[in-house]
Amino acid sequence: MLTLIINNKKITVEPGTTGSQLVSHFEGDTSKIMALNANNQIVSLTAPIYYNETIEPVYLESKVGTAVYRRTLTFILAAASHKLFPESRLLIGHSLGSAYYYTFDGQTVTDKQIKLLKDEMLKIIEADSLIETNGISYADACKLFEEHGLKETRHQLEYRCPPNIYVNTLGDFSDLYQGPCADRTGKIKVFDLKAYDTGFLLQFPTEKEPEKLPTFTDNPKIFSVYKNYKEWGKRIGVSSSADINKLILDRKINDFIDITETFQSQNYSKVAYDIYLRGNVKVVLIAGPSSSGKTTSAKKIALHLQAFGFNPKIISLDNYYVGRDRNPKDENGNYDYECLEALDIPLLNQNLNDLFAGKEVQIPSYNFDLGQPYYTGETMKLEEKDILIMEGIHGLNDKLTPKVDSKYKFKIYLSALTQLNLNDHNRVASSDNRLIRRIVRDSKFRGKSAAATIGMWESVQKGERLHIFPFQNNADAVLNTALDYELPVLKVYASPLLRAVKPTQKEYIEACRLLRFLDNFDQIPETYVPKQSIVREFIGGSSFKY
Repeated sequence: MLTLIINNKKITVEPGTTGSQLVSHFEGDTSKIMALNANNQIVSLTAPIYYNETIEPVYLESKVGTAVYRRTLTFILAAASHKLFPESRLLIGHSLGSAYYYTFDGQTVTDKQIKLLKDEMLKIIEADSLIETNGISYADACKLFEEHGLKETRHQLEYRCPPNIYVNTLGDFSDLYQGPCADRTGKIKVFDLKAYDTGFLLQFPTEKEPEKLPTFTDNPKIFSVYKNYKEWGKRIGVSSSADINKLILDRKINDFIDITETFQSQNYSKVAYDIYLRGNVKVVLIAGPSSSGKTTSAKKIALHLQAFGFNPKIISLDNYYVGRDRNPKDENGNYDYECLEALDIPLLNQNLNDLFAGKEVQIPSYNFDLGQPYYTGETMKLEEKDILIMEGIHGLNDKLTPKVDSKYKFKIYLSALTQLNLNDHNRVASSDNRLIRRIVRDSKFRGKSAAATIGMWESVQKGERLHIFPFQNNADAVLNTALDYELPVLKVYASPLLRAVKPTQKEYIEACRLLRFLDNFDQIPETYVPKQSIVREFIGGSSFKY
């Protein structure tokens, strides 16, 4: 017999009992239980239990519950597509707000196909069918994915070769397991399909409002960059983690690294050329979410601007903090250094306009230990070929520089937007890429554990949603800072850090998910990484001075 702790009470059950059999012991609306937290591991309600564990329900109105909901929804879409269009390859792409972009490989999706897909998904949901997780042999998995036409999923098994493969199964359709789904299809209540570009969007609810769809907000500039990179990936024949692993196995990864860095450099050069063509730009404002490579990007942009005859000078927005006596606090009573009001906006605007008028100005500094601004005597004056570069989270928000004439400003948004997929139906999320970057950097340069970085990531993302993402479309240019070879490099550093997170820590859930994600990639040694690569901002060894 097993002893389980549920709601601080001990109960005794037979080994092999499933979560579905324990539902009566949980509180709240049990129809919204998407999975179980068993000793800080997320498992399906259909999974048998064989150990003494503390069990908590994972409700829909939670970050993990929302992830299970989306995973289940994408699985239902894949099952519907397999039934209706077995000869067409359904491919997942980039996220756009609360939606994922899908295409049929080599085809333009029609309105009729979208309607058929939605109707079939509704039938699957109405049937309230069971979703099972099963282990099958390697040979059976290879045969299964070939029969289902899952080209990249099958390709992946050339480089990941465990004796047994876990799959999620719905009726006669199975797909590679990437995490638990809901136990039944009937728990998926809200979704929609919407035609977009040559494909369609799968829309889903948010964690805060799980019972309705949010209003769709288009990000055409971000989508354009994603599409450009996706087409580039197809041209060079690298579009999945399996393709990267093949290059590593065939010892051709060095050539790919050079190609990738060159392509990214070309895009930086194009932006610098756009600035040059404008003729009257006096300040370049660079913004992007955490670990998007803002510092290195500022230095790279400076180099490309020098090639066009500019003399770049950098002003740090950190110098313009108002000080703790005036700094706003968040809802928990902590200083909110990410809000716009934490900066001395009037002083910043006065300094910029004085500089643009040819005046010499004193540049403030900020003492983070004392929480006070001060002056060192540092001054700045702009000559004819000088151009300012400023990077910070508010760069795209016009409220940062309301007194500066728009003709003098050029705004750049950074996104770590890899064009790679893990396989046909599983994407590489930009936020995962950035979180792994940050885990590696925080450990190497700030002495933080992976658990500490994971623990504060939700707060970081909240700040991004408030202060960065709403202003993406204000950008004059978008630069993609992701490099398609970087995850195999970061894996060398991140995996040991993630494995050190203990099962007793709440961050263990995310650590396990990230380790499972990184397991899709082989490793690349850091010696292969060029000295001016953005990757060096996170692993060290850059020729740039930070």
